[in-house]
Amino acid sequence: MLIAFNKPYGVLSQFTDKGTEGSSRPTLSAFIDVPGVYPAGRLDRDSEGLLLLTDDGRLQSRIADPKYKTEKTYWAQVEGVPDEGALEAFRNGLDLKDGRTRPARISRMGPPPGLWERDPPIRVRKSVPDTWLEIALREGKNRQVRRMTAAIGHPTLRLIRWQIGNYALDGLAPGEWREV
Repeated sequence: MLIAFNKPYGVLSQFTDKGTEGSSRPTLSAFIDVPGVYPAGRLDRDSEGLLLLTDDGRLQSRIADPKYKTEKTYWAQVEGVPDEGALEAFRNGLDLKDGRTRPARISRMGPPPGLWERDPPIRVRKSVPDTWLEIALREGKNRQVRRMTAAIGHPTLRLIRWQIGNYALDGLAPGEWREV
């Protein structure tokens, strides 16, 4: 079984909250009541979008393990307007604290059509424009997209994973899932 889930902002990519005692952060269990499925990879609590879940350990590994280089596509709303030099640096790979990233695809895009409102909304500064970027990676360092956009001088305001390999959100609203 393979499930595509549109993880809302603020939801943990696990079925239980192993945080501080008494914490009540929302988890996958508030949305998915299917026994025996587990996330194939992670999506940070402050990121939104596609999360795949499966009951097949080999498939889970194939999706999540960086050695298989499954491409993941993100839509990132960043602060400011990156120039071509910043985008080229991103494409060539960047030096982060935990090493150099692999080359990545990046391009400017308009606001995604039909995009849902985020709750809470992003911070908006009237004096600083923002830009939407489409970013495709074949690795999965911790908080990589956010760290890469910060490294080129354009912090991420909103991050949505649109696609993993051949699987995309395609009309799933936040909190909805479907078997694929």
